[in-house]
Amino acid sequence: MRRFNLAVLAAVTLSTGLAAVPAQAHGSYDGRRPLGLDHCTATACHFDVPPGTYDVKVLLGGGAASSTSVTGETRRALLPETAAPAGERVSRSFTVDVRTPEGEPTGPDGSPGLDLRLGGAAPALAGIKVTPARHARQIFLVGDSTVCDQPGDPYTGWGQQLPQYLRKGVSVANHADSGESTVTYLADSRLWATVQPRIRPGDLVLIQLAHNDKTTDETTYRTNLEALVAGVREQRGEPVLVTPIVRRWFNADGTLDNGTALLVNGLGVDHPAVIRSVAAAHDVPLIDLTAKTKALVESLGVEASKALYLYNEKRDNTHTSVHGATTYAELVRDELVARHLVPEGKVRVG
Repeated sequence: MRRFNLAVLAAVTLSTGLAAVPAQAHGSYDGRRPLGLDHCTATACHFDVPPGTYDVKVLLGGGAASSTSVTGETRRALLPETAAPAGERVSRSFTVDVRTPEGEPTGPDGSPGLDLRLGGAAPALAGIKVTPARHARQIFLVGDSTVCDQPGDPYTGWGQQLPQYLRKGVSVANHADSGESTVTYLADSRLWATVQPRIRPGDLVLIQLAHNDKTTDETTYRTNLEALVAGVREQRGEPVLVTPIVRRWFNADGTLDNGTALLVNGLGVDHPAVIRSVAAAHDVPLIDLTAKTKALVESLGVEASKALYLYNEKRDNTHTSVHGATTYAELVRDELVARHLVPEGKVRVG
């Protein structure tokens, strides 16, 4: 395999047709050396590393003006599109969770190692360094299809877009899974029984489960939320309860004040209200994503709000588009900072 010369690569943007060079497997990674450009092609990088948490430092830019984004694993947004003027270099760092399965916990294993893809209007990668993250804090996500790392376009969970707003030292471990309720998440050994032992002291665990609790009675729903909170605290992690994103279901007067939109199930269980109650009773930080998304969708109105969901593609008023998931991830980011759950210095804004 031809090894890239950094000085040469820095002068060439990928948009000018740099020939792809096949990445090679490098055997069992011992973590003692940084991995770099020799693991990259013109549009992607592959690092043959075991599951774990890794710091990634990229140097962006080339001879012409460039604009580069980075995604990885199962369609996770890891770095927002970043501009570099002609002849200049811009350095960015982030921390990424590598696991098996790499996407939804009940889905396929995916490809082993860490896979990164370069995107943006004019991508240019001048350098990259991957090293094990020694002191990273994890943000675990426990949720359903509106949160998870969705495998196929156009479906996108807000948890899939959240990593791009976090800097080096904080990573997202998205264990949300399509179709899960509080009942099934606790019962399936691939879900809570797998997540709980991985929580370390100081890790955040964001819990958003409601969309699929359609037949869960209020007592059971409350008990399940309390069990998840207690399980996080047993590991000395910090639970955060998140009310569910609204469904885009308008009344004639342009409001979302109905059970379908606001996640009241067929038994009359008001999921957001129960979540708020559990948070207050057990002194758990609350991100009221129901209230935030309701206000946003109503402000946009019937037509403009379609872009947040998959209405135009699938007539789907529950699952979000890339645009919607990104917008809702920004709301979560802002709440993490506002509630002092993540320091401002660890968050990307804008």
